[in-house]
Amino acid sequence: MPAVRSTFQTPDGTTLAFEVEGEGRPVLWQHGLGATSAQPAEVFPPNTEKAKFQRITLICRGHEGSQLGDPQNLSIAQFTDDALALLDHLNLQTIAAGGISLGAAIVLRLAALHPTRVNALILARPAWVADPAPQTMKAYTEVARLLASHGEIGRALFQSGQIYRDLSLASPDNAASLVTFFTRPNPETTTALLSRFPLDGPGITEAQIQSITQPTLILSTPEDHVHPPAYGEALAALIPHATLTSLTPKGRDKPGHIADFKAALSAFLA
Repeated sequence: MPAVRSTFQTPDGTTLAFEVEGEGRPVLWQHGLGATSAQPAEVFPPNTEKAKFQRITLICRGHEGSQLGDPQNLSIAQFTDDALALLDHLNLQTIAAGGISLGAAIVLRLAALHPTRVNALILARPAWVADPAPQTMKAYTEVARLLASHGEIGRALFQSGQIYRDLSLASPDNAASLVTFFTRPNPETTTALLSRFPLDGPGITEAQIQSITQPTLILSTPEDHVHPPAYGEALAALIPHATLTSLTPKGRDKPGHIADFKAALSAFLA
């Protein structure tokens, strides 16, 4: 069954898009900052005769077909409220919830603050634990600054700078991903997103993370500066029923990374 794109309206009047693909057990499966719905779709396990899952992806504000709304409202807390509004729109009382990077922060907050709505949790390549403004996301604010000041020309300036050179050595996949922001549609929207989220956080405490009792799968990769394995380890230490799994680095072997991802998700959800 191909993905079906629909829209709904949030309580503050913002129109957001969402995708539903497949049939079976519903899974809220969220994308990362600046990503399209293709990112979570690429690693979601295919349905088999023994296990069927339905992917539900909220297209967050300022991404693809979703309105930006008031830029002052851009935050992990708002995106979590939007995800909750989508569950209400679809009449889903409880659901398995997971996400990649920013998506992981959204579902982490969702599980901590609305535990009755989440029955299983997947945190893939988390970019936050509890604290806001992680140093590992500093490069995003530099991209925002150059994009706001120079537009697409800022790409060459970014690639000639020390931040990009250091990141290329430590985590080539992260560096390549950051460069794509300079050619993303609607640069004003991209600037708004990149100016705010790297300074934000899930808005929950470590004690609230420790209160999460749902079975949890945490996926991390080595050679990933923005999503360091240490974050996955820290979350695994805090969440009582967490399993930590390491994936093949995306920058080294993308097909292997995708295969690992699908296998881990399929085994956990089954």
